[in-house]
Amino acid sequence: MSVLFTRRGFGQLALSALASGALAPRAFAALAKDTPLHGLSAFGDLRYGPDYPHFDYATPDAPKGGRVVFTVPSWILNQAPDTFDTFNTFVLQGNAPPRIEYLYDGLMVGSLDEPDGLYGQLADSVTVSGDENTFRFRLRPQARFSTGEPVTAADVAFSYTSMKRDGHPSLLVALAELEEATAEDERTVVLRFSGRQTLPTALATLSLPVVPASFFANRPFTQGGFDPIPGSGPYRIGAFIAGRFVEYERREDYWARDMPFQRGLDHFGTIRVEFFRDRQTALEAFKKGDTTLREEFTTRAWANEYDFPAVREGRVVKDILPEEKWPNFQCWALNQRRARFADARVRRAINLCFDFEWTNANLLFGLREHSDSPFQLSTYVAAGTPSPEELAILEPLRTQLPPEVFGEVWRQPVSDGSGRDRRLLQEASKLLAEAGWTRSGGALVNASGERFTLEYMLNDPEQARVYGKMVETMRLLGIDATMRVVDASQYQDRLNRFDFDMVLARFSLNGTPTRESLSLFFGSDTRERNGSYNYPGMADPAVDALLTRIGEARTRPELDVAMRCLDRVLRSRLDWIPNIHAQGHAMAWWDMFGRPATKPDYGFPAERLWWYDEAKARAIGRA
Repeated sequence: MSVLFTRRGFGQLALSALASGALAPRAFAALAKDTPLHGLSAFGDLRYGPDYPHFDYATPDAPKGGRVVFTVPSWILNQAPDTFDTFNTFVLQGNAPPRIEYLYDGLMVGSLDEPDGLYGQLADSVTVSGDENTFRFRLRPQARFSTGEPVTAADVAFSYTSMKRDGHPSLLVALAELEEATAEDERTVVLRFSGRQTLPTALATLSLPVVPASFFANRPFTQGGFDPIPGSGPYRIGAFIAGRFVEYERREDYWARDMPFQRGLDHFGTIRVEFFRDRQTALEAFKKGDTTLREEFTTRAWANEYDFPAVREGRVVKDILPEEKWPNFQCWALNQRRARFADARVRRAINLCFDFEWTNANLLFGLREHSDSPFQLSTYVAAGTPSPEELAILEPLRTQLPPEVFGEVWRQPVSDGSGRDRRLLQEASKLLAEAGWTRSGGALVNASGERFTLEYMLNDPEQARVYGKMVETMRLLGIDATMRVVDASQYQDRLNRFDFDMVLARFSLNGTPTRESLSLFFGSDTRERNGSYNYPGMADPAVDALLTRIGEARTRPELDVAMRCLDRVLRSRLDWIPNIHAQGHAMAWWDMFGRPATKPDYGFPAERLWWYDEAKARAIGRA
């Protein structure tokens, strides 16, 4: 499972790849109150001034047209990578096609070369009240939906009100502190917050999609189906066959095509997303040229299956592109709503069943690293013992925290690489016994005689190959462990209802996490909220207190310290068990595209920043 969870702007959630790299960020004045502003950031460190011509990673002189065909590496909200049955991506019900967000603009849009800068999109300016509770937006008069209707303040108010009432759980959490959205006149809309929010919390809502109120005049906001909800963004729905493919066609009449936030982006005339239920079938489609761009997540395939004729002939290019600077979150979740997983000693024992050193050498071709943290590859990863700044936050919570939090931060065990490290197995057995599980007739049972069962739910057979030995090791300990591969729809439905024992999940978190976004994964208030990402069922007052402290950070150093405190606590509890990570994007593409040499630090998909190069396509016989 791979979900991109950021607030780069709803319409920019998967935007990738270009930055000049030559300019250091320019610090503008901290947030001015009661003054119309062109942009906002959590800590006042905007990169771009009011008269910026375009984002530095954009390519204004790139040609327009052509097409890119790919399977998606990431998705958001109710979207699915292997099927779709609705075009409504704003609600929990159904499976929407990824990249449908490209149909929509928001009040503001994020740039990809800074962690949280937002700039006016539908809104020409924003004015923030002195108490930071009221945000007044002046809409651009030229903004139009694809229907030709103007985007009005009433549309904005309707969109926010509907998403707060009926939206996907991620939207409900983001909008929890929004009290009202009102239209003062046709071009002025006001968002009022409760006062319990922080500035980063409020900013996280300002790029949500805006839809026309008229479209929902005679239908509920939650209605599914394949009647596209009109947007004001750069693409519209073209050809599609449900569950097989969808094409997004670039709008020649897009109202913002020459605006600074859009200039030099969205070059392809057609973005076609293909859907496959089987990873190998998708790879074979790429080899044949039916798809033209691919990110590979399977180490076996990357090591063994990218030596086909088109690669040897130079018609297909392979490369490893740098990771982003946001946290790389790939972890197992053991569902603590089921009592046998509630004891941290059980979770530690199950983690010890994974012999990373053996797996990496024998199954992963040495291409992965063992993750210590849910925030791997970011500045939020704790190291050593707590610093004085960290202790100032942790000490008031000492009685609520595991003692390990105040020592050396938890690190993954290192095995002897044999695949059956007796030392680690003995430690796992000891932990299970301490948690009340003992052997009886070869099975692990509790005091009531109940057997310890564990079903590892998968949506990808490749996981069965990589983690099958881990399940075998669990059985050696007496756990009745099994693996079950389910289809995409059943997998998502069971995730939404928390109907599983163990799953593996991967997310890309925002570069500047907010209290609300983190609560979707770690907060007590999302434990029983269907559709949230709190798969383990966490509910811990100390963690909630740290989330509040993160929300109160007023400077980036304060945020860094509070996030490292959270990291220490999460790693001591192992509600989320860190898994593995790569050091870059394994990419392959048919050599028919132009692309910048570098990519920004806070976003990656090629489909919005690369372009079709007709000369290259002709050279490889693909024009």
